[in-house]
Amino acid sequence: MEPSPLENQFLSLIPEDAQARLFKYMDMVILSRDDIVYASGTDLAYVYFPVNAIISLIYDLADGGSTEIAMIGNEGLLGIAVFMGGDSAPSRAVVIKTGCAFRISAKRIKDEFNRHEEVLVLLLRYTQSLISQVAQTAVCNRRHTIEQQLCRFLLLFLDRSTGNKILLTQSLIAFLLGVRREGVTVSANKLQSLGAIKCFRGKILVVNRTEIEAHCCECYQSVRLAAR
Repeated sequence: MEPSPLENQFLSLIPEDAQARLFKYMDMVILSRDDIVYASGTDLAYVYFPVNAIISLIYDLADGGSTEIAMIGNEGLLGIAVFMGGDSAPSRAVVIKTGCAFRISAKRIKDEFNRHEEVLVLLLRYTQSLISQVAQTAVCNRRHTIEQQLCRFLLLFLDRSTGNKILLTQSLIAFLLGVRREGVTVSANKLQSLGAIKCFRGKILVVNRTEIEAHCCECYQSVRLAAR
């Protein structure tokens, strides 16, 4: 079955007249793991609405370090700078789960933003929730243990995908969290001993989500509540 724009939660909420105008200009694209959708500082030609792809927003530091500041899936969209008066990407956007998304030119979605008050309100509400996720991630990275950060990451990933498989290496997760791989390995092994996950080469299988939630910090729930 062909994917539908309505499988993106944000697009499913906009009024039908706005859907009719926008959907006819949308293209479905396949986003593969490790694809760079935006590089930091590049012009934003398109806005993306993921269906089953997951995209990580990564902030690159001057010393060569990097860390994930937000995760975007079918709950939202990629390219909020278009609505905030910016024409370029402030961070790097990298695909961490292969899947499809619908894209539309930045100009067309900006026109709809200026035309339809209800779309304007939804876009601003989503922008607020994304900013909340960025802020909560910064707090989590600074104040909480690697185990808690890992639990937050796993839960956010699960919320944006179907099933219980996370096809990411521990090295990549460590890179996204901005921590040492050994720290992620120790934390993953602990969760595995508790029966929460099973670790394989390049894959994590979530067995008991409740156990992960029990060992997570408050940051996950804060991000989840902000997205409602």
